[in-house]
Amino acid sequence: MSPRVSTALIGRKDALRAFEQAVEASSAAGFGFVAVAGDPGVGKSRLLAELFRLAQDRGMRAWTGRAAEFEQELPLSPLIDALDDHLDESGAELAGRVPPATMRLLAAAFPSLAARVPAEGAGAGTADATGLVRYRLYRAVRLLLEELAAPSGLALILDDVHWADDTSIELLDHLVRHPPRGRVLLAVAYRPAQAGPRLAGIAANGVQVPVGPLTRAESDELLGPQVSAPMRRRLYEASGGNPFYLEALARMGEPPAVDEAGKGELPPAVLAALDGELRGLSPDALLVARAAAVTADEFEPAAVAVAAEVPEDVVLGALNEMVARDLVRQATPGRFRFRHPLVRRAAYGSAAPGWRYAAHARLADHLQALGAPAPARAHHVERSGRYGDRDAVATLVEAARAVSVRAPASAAHWLQAALRLLPTTGDEAGQDRLELLLELARVQSVSGGLADGRDTARELLRLLPQDDYTRRARAARLCALMERQLDRPHEARALLLDELRQMPDPRAAAAVPLRMRLIAESLMRVDFRAAQAVLDLMPDSGEDWEPGLSMAVAALRAMPAYADGRMADAMRHMDEADRLVTSSPDEHLAEWLDAIAWLCWTQTSMGRFAGAVRHFERAVSVARATGQAYILANLLAGQAKTFTLIGRLADARAVAEESVEAARLLGSGQQLVFGLTQQCLAASWSGDDEAALRAGDEAVTAGVGGGEVWGAMARYARGVALINAGRYAEGAAAVREACGELGAKPRLDRGTLLSCCEALAQAEAALGHVGEAADWAARVHGLSRPDLPTFDGIGRLARAHAARPSDPAAAAALADEAAALLAGERRIDEGRALLLAGIAHGEAGRRTAGRDRLRRAAELFARCGARNLHAQTVREQRRLGVRVPGPVPGPQGRESLPYGLSPREMEIAELVAQGLTNQQIAEKLFLSVRTVETHLSKVFAKLTVTSRVGVANALHNRP
Repeated sequence: MSPRVSTALIGRKDALRAFEQAVEASSAAGFGFVAVAGDPGVGKSRLLAELFRLAQDRGMRAWTGRAAEFEQELPLSPLIDALDDHLDESGAELAGRVPPATMRLLAAAFPSLAARVPAEGAGAGTADATGLVRYRLYRAVRLLLEELAAPSGLALILDDVHWADDTSIELLDHLVRHPPRGRVLLAVAYRPAQAGPRLAGIAANGVQVPVGPLTRAESDELLGPQVSAPMRRRLYEASGGNPFYLEALARMGEPPAVDEAGKGELPPAVLAALDGELRGLSPDALLVARAAAVTADEFEPAAVAVAAEVPEDVVLGALNEMVARDLVRQATPGRFRFRHPLVRRAAYGSAAPGWRYAAHARLADHLQALGAPAPARAHHVERSGRYGDRDAVATLVEAARAVSVRAPASAAHWLQAALRLLPTTGDEAGQDRLELLLELARVQSVSGGLADGRDTARELLRLLPQDDYTRRARAARLCALMERQLDRPHEARALLLDELRQMPDPRAAAAVPLRMRLIAESLMRVDFRAAQAVLDLMPDSGEDWEPGLSMAVAALRAMPAYADGRMADAMRHMDEADRLVTSSPDEHLAEWLDAIAWLCWTQTSMGRFAGAVRHFERAVSVARATGQAYILANLLAGQAKTFTLIGRLADARAVAEESVEAARLLGSGQQLVFGLTQQCLAASWSGDDEAALRAGDEAVTAGVGGGEVWGAMARYARGVALINAGRYAEGAAAVREACGELGAKPRLDRGTLLSCCEALAQAEAALGHVGEAADWAARVHGLSRPDLPTFDGIGRLARAHAARPSDPAAAAALADEAAALLAGERRIDEGRALLLAGIAHGEAGRRTAGRDRLRRAAELFARCGARNLHAQTVREQRRLGVRVPGPVPGPQGRESLPYGLSPREMEIAELVAQGLTNQQIAEKLFLSVRTVETHLSKVFAKLTVTSRVGVANALHNRP
């Protein structure tokens, strides 16, 4: 009889100590993250079992799941493995606590929750086909973990995450960067050699627990005294101290003599040992072991019987034999697993390839007969489909489309599998291949595989006939968009020009989309004259134009006119485009959202905020519904900018965060800088200096956008954040760099250049550099426009900054004029003008006027949520003798928000003041209704009110 290895945990004192500290910290203080790293078989799973026990001993819920080597394409498989059975038990309770919109997201991912989706809300909300809805899913999972952690805590332990699908890795990244609130401990185990860069980066943010081989003494202790000393030495040398290898070799009784030059992940001696274990089974049990390895990581006897083509009672008898030999262990009632993934690999590899192919085919047919969804069948269809098998292709395409929104990387995998099976000859097959390539390019592009999507789009262009100008134009436009996202603008431009040169009629309708993309490329390079030159060659309409194309051309005309200072032309173009966009149905907008985006940005830049808000919101909705991920990230950034300018700071921060997360999912450096820039500005004006500078620093150091408008915008935003944080000298230097000292070829639009002058006048005045402040204030004359009230208002505010040190009365008059011009439009800047007017009136001896301006400024900042500006205004009120309640000391001596509200309580109070219900607040903030109710009860107590109306009144009347 071969010796058996002890199941006791030997050594690993450092790892256990780290686990104990992590459990203690998470149980007491909140979220914790542990990353266990080691080679195959080194004992990671055994250590996770100890972590599971420690968490349970602490009173926490503890659930485990793992990814599987042969099912790597299945979306969220380790999370589903860990949570789905438990969600089946608690689904009804969760449905009563979690907002319906969040439940719908979760139900799309977790099978056990599918029946819990409220029937009345099944079609509610805006559809999102961009593939970026997974960001919302990740927020929903975060809320789910918070709910499951209450009240005692939750330990979620995931093994073998090096095999996890891309969606699972993205989710882990999101949870680490946006930790769940509450006592949640997240632990993962992985093999470093098989981990991708993103997983390695995630692991670096947690408590890292490396697991290495056992020492010789620990190996001897594990084997026990029943094994002779010479044998222990030979086993240790053959295993290298790896516990799994040691166990496998010990089961053989003697290390096998093999050629150590063998290939593969496992040492040849260990492979021989595992093969020996399998060969020791009876013929029926060996057949069942191979069938089980083909079936699933966690398998049921009935499915194994299908794969093995034997009666179920034969499977049950074989399972008894395999359990007795510890090859297989019961996972849950009715389901089994191999004792280790390496044992499953050995069983799978021991089967003949032809037999595996047929077993996968039998399982695919079995699942289809059971009515299983396409993603459940695709794993087996991919491994058994025949070239030219239309049914197999249809299944793989159906599976891809079913998961494309929440798991585009898995969708891309199955589309590629379908393309491998699709014939390459025949007209029908050729058309199908073209359509699938276009679909694959789009899916790859939203999965973070921009380069893959670009390559697929170029392959599509290679296959399209040269005279198929309409489809070639669409493919080239898509390819150019991806080149742009990859920060390859020159390649994008060259591609567009090459396609245009091949068209016999450069004014044909098919050429218009390519020219429109060229215009956008010129605008991004701040080459407005080149953009205008292309526009001058384009008519406003054509008889053979597609519906919506006239609208799209009109939408592009306003920005070059604005940039060139032709404001009357810009206004006229904006009015015409506004009319056409408003009257066009969504399906006409869908094809030309990039043009609509330029119209929206122009409206925001020129102070047409109502139109910008209206068109941004509609364009975002259409982008979600039609799956246009790139433009969605851009639209969200523009929407955030608009919200910031009009003082909707809570909305601006939420939208900017979504823009940033969408860009991260896309893997687009350009869109990430767009989003980070607006996140920086929204956080800065909200008073969150730390978050603002963090976003600004990342935007500036991203290493993309050199020489283009978006790179300069990032530097401008960081400069503003530094000035708002009181770091005037650094901020002024950053703003000067962004605007290029207003040289011959500035990289910013006129409105932003005007804001640069105002920011520099403020910073230089604060530094006591009166001359420099006056110089920057004087430069507004070339940029300000009397026909644009907001421009004129910013110009007067700049002059007020410069005038205040020497002539506070003149400064007060200029600031009053600025406030009047900005009133109701740029609310943050209106408040800043009132604040400056109040200070200047006070310094000029007009205390009553000063108090009036400061009161109005305080009210405005309170409504907008501009906390630092509000606090500054309160201090100035006190200097003028206004009795204002002091702030309540917060933790560690920090000052909290008015009335002692926490940031989350203030956020909820502001949404209550806007008229939102608890349900609406819960969905907006991705909280449970119960959590909102808890926060709101604290808000009532701190504000000493008893109703929602009282909350609104208290916020609006606060100093």
